[in-house]
Amino acid sequence: MMCLIAFAWKSHPRWRLLLAGNRDEFHARPSLALARWDDLPVIGGRDREAGGTWLGVNEDGRCGVVTNVRDPADPQRGASRGLLITDYLAGKVDAPRHAQNLLTAGAQYRPFNLLTFDPHAAFYLGNRPEPRMQPVTPGVHGLSNADFNTPWPKTRALMRRLQAWIDNGDEADFGDLFDALADERQAPDDQLPDTGVGLERERWLSSAFIRGERYGTRASTLVAIGHDGKGVIVERRFGPLGSFEGETTLHFTSPSPG
Repeated sequence: MMCLIAFAWKSHPRWRLLLAGNRDEFHARPSLALARWDDLPVIGGRDREAGGTWLGVNEDGRCGVVTNVRDPADPQRGASRGLLITDYLAGKVDAPRHAQNLLTAGAQYRPFNLLTFDPHAAFYLGNRPEPRMQPVTPGVHGLSNADFNTPWPKTRALMRRLQAWIDNGDEADFGDLFDALADERQAPDDQLPDTGVGLERERWLSSAFIRGERYGTRASTLVAIGHDGKGVIVERRFGPLGSFEGETTLHFTSPSPG
């Protein structure tokens, strides 16, 4: 699942959605690189273990991204979080109706934070401690393994970098955003959250990019969907200890909101 996301919704002159995020996962968990899927209307990476994805877009102008919830006390029972994205992208209902429907079904899934976007609307949905939803307002927002806009240091830092990129008038050079996703600086101890994993692990997980032999950042992804419907998704992939494993860029055209 994604573990760090910052995004701008309807707050850039060119892009109605601009999203940058890192997927942190065990390196042994098998996955496929960013691609157009043959069996579903999904453009994204693919989890080969459960069949879903952590982040995806489609030609209808939708985007979905999911994170887990860091809570060692939670039994992690339920359906795979990655199926939330494929169900949304392959479905026919818009983001508002999907959000309403998921309120009744959200408890069936493992702990999640979900962001859904269509050409007109965006929603945050979560299921801990109970299913809930809220519309996303225009602006720059962030999400990690806590609640929506929880001020974890790495989330705030990525949001600031994204806002600076917008303020500088950038439109298509995403290098600074990938640099922000590659930041390995750890937060000071007095700014760390206490999620029950211990101080050393809190320190290690406090950087945007996590370098580890068994667990770490597997992918850095940028999604940009324009007001005109033209979009691009870029994925950089990494192996154990942060070794670079490749980059894929795919363009797509979705409906303009009109």
